[in-house]
Amino acid sequence: MTQRNPFPTVDVVVENGPGIVLVRRRNEPQGWALPGGFIDAGECVEAAAVREIQEETGLDVRLETLLYVYSDPSRDPRFHTMTVVFVGQATGQPLGDDDAAEAHAFPLDALPAPIVFDHARIIEDYRRFRETGRRPEPSRQIRR
Repeated sequence: MTQRNPFPTVDVVVENGPGIVLVRRRNEPQGWALPGGFIDAGECVEAAAVREIQEETGLDVRLETLLYVYSDPSRDPRFHTMTVVFVGQATGQPLGDDDAAEAHAFPLDALPAPIVFDHARIIEDYRRFRETGRRPEPSRQIRR
């Protein structure tokens, strides 16, 4: 049977010191991304978020809030995914592991390039959320 639904994933904007944690991907598409990944069968979204951060960065994250759910079919060039994005806090030095070649905390005004998937958009939505307290609006996400 062929997968016909979007693949469920999770990403976390990990606040770490004065910045956020990004990982440089080992696999395609290569570039910098928010840490996260696929939700395993039988796993809740929150547990997947904590597991993925631990696997990719070695950090123990405390999830604080849900930012938004992103599901644009073009968000991942490999196939249709939908991601649940959390904001969380972690302390310590991130270290790249698993499918992350590197992991570092970057100030929002000094992010590396390229940022892959739709993660630049997610980071902008996060920045707006931190400045105003408002989450993305569903009506702004619909493409017609």
